[in-house]
Amino acid sequence: MTTYGIVADMHGNLEALQAALGALDDRCVDRIVCLGDVVGYNAHSNECIELLQKRGIDSIAGNHDLIAIRRLGLGRCADRPAFTLRQTRKDVTAASRAYLADLPPRLLIENDVVLVHAGVDDVQEYMTTETRVLANQALLSSQMPQVTVCFFGHTHDPKIYELRDGGISERPAAGRVTLRDGSAYFINPGSIDGSRKPTPRFAEFVIFDSGRRTVEFMTVPYDYESVERSATDHGYRMTPADVRMYRVRRLLRRAIPGLVTRSARLLARARRSL
Repeated sequence: MTTYGIVADMHGNLEALQAALGALDDRCVDRIVCLGDVVGYNAHSNECIELLQKRGIDSIAGNHDLIAIRRLGLGRCADRPAFTLRQTRKDVTAASRAYLADLPPRLLIENDVVLVHAGVDDVQEYMTTETRVLANQALLSSQMPQVTVCFFGHTHDPKIYELRDGGISERPAAGRVTLRDGSAYFINPGSIDGSRKPTPRFAEFVIFDSGRRTVEFMTVPYDYESVERSATDHGYRMTPADVRMYRVRRLLRRAIPGLVTRSARLLARARRSL
């Protein structure tokens, strides 16, 4: 029997990560693991990495981790994450980049329990609907048929989906939930970082007991006002001028392909008329 603390999406929020780890220490869990997105959004990505390394916490790669080291581009990012990731790329140290480069895409922690960041085969997919969960369960069954529990992050929302007899249902992601024999589960622990959520903000995570087959959803408070001040001071929050600039960039990206297409059509017509 092993108890796991499962955390995800701390995004450079050292205050929230420390609060969550303190709560997990109080519960004396056997092992802590991370579903990725260690960096981004907030000002202390390097410190979060150092803390995970110091504590021997295994992590997988999230999309922000891969964007920070330029293995992925910014094309699928909204304005705010794109802005913070440009700052993250400037701030991460060589040691942090080396750490992020070594993170695996998934991790099997028990024979039938796997950790992924987002979709099974897509680190940037948002599993926010039952249809998407079912599609990812089909992928997982074809690749790792022994797996019955998949922990995923990325959406920042605590979720637990139960798949049984070809159907799917969403169970309340609160308190302690017992996993039934004969069912498969997709479980999101929520996010350590609460910067995308309304105040008051909390660090969210779960405790998974592999022997009793239970998942307990947990929240702890942290000093989110201090985190916001630090993020602002270090250039991780958009000013009104930044918002306007990114809006113009987005409009230009949409307009230029259309202009190129129309120009190509006019040129082709001109050639045909010669």
